[in-house]
Amino acid sequence: MPAPLPASIDETAALLAKADYVAGRDLATVLFLALRMGRPLFLEGEAGVGKTEIAKVLSATLGRPLIRLQCYEGLDIASAVYEWNTMAQMIEIRLAEAGGGVDRASLSSDLFSERFLIARPILEAVRPQAGGAPILLIDELDRTDEAFEAYLLEVLSDFQVTIPEFGTVKAESPPIVVITSNRTREIHDALKRRCLYHWVDYPSAENELEILRRKVPHVPAKLSRELVGFVQALRREDLFKSPGVAEMLDWATALTELDAVALDPALVSDTLGVLLKYQDDIARLSGSQAKRLIDSVKAGAQAHG
Repeated sequence: MPAPLPASIDETAALLAKADYVAGRDLATVLFLALRMGRPLFLEGEAGVGKTEIAKVLSATLGRPLIRLQCYEGLDIASAVYEWNTMAQMIEIRLAEAGGGVDRASLSSDLFSERFLIARPILEAVRPQAGGAPILLIDELDRTDEAFEAYLLEVLSDFQVTIPEFGTVKAESPPIVVITSNRTREIHDALKRRCLYHWVDYPSAENELEILRRKVPHVPAKLSRELVGFVQALRREDLFKSPGVAEMLDWATALTELDAVALDPALVSDTLGVLLKYQDDIARLSGSQAKRLIDSVKAGAQAHG
């Protein structure tokens, strides 16, 4: 049985904390409202800040199935919503012809029945689910084109899918919808109007330290402080792609695998490929630049005592 929805902002914050998701009250508030109002939650922010994780947290804490639609350029209805099993339909036609006495009207009706319908994530999300209304994650919507975005308007307005040969499938209990975007392009206002919006920013140093403590608890305390300080300083640099929380956690794990207890320039330079994903950024930070940031972080730590 799915768990009841949180009854307050504080319960929503506790729900996130239960799954070790560190969030500010602003996120807990908009999430609470989205759940209570039955509105999709539209999350924008840089890659790696934890947008997708929110849908996973909801699935785990509310006990509901997670249905994920990973968006990409060229995504179409056949991949996202439904398609017909044409091979099985062809076999059915051949078998009917071989048996003779084909009733064309009956055969046509049967060919476009549910047993030949292949449900993709969106259709699956509006169908009845054994575990209750699911969490529908539409991930990285900005990677699709505007035509697919326009198609989503019906889904998000009425929580239904219209299939010309079959009819309209409407959700008995609307799914909890989470949409994410890395803002590589602007999403149309018509879709945003159907959602509650929240910008997911990089966490503060305090919150990022708490995330690190929860997710990678075996990192030494001194290394944790220096590591978070370094990443926070790195995000203020002119980089092609600043490291997200996911990269920070990977880097922390890598450093503990190397038995590091504190940052030093050689160690940072050797492991920048875990934290940064573009060669120009790695080249910019290697050597003296890494030492400058480390010295700055350590000086700041000493000043705050």
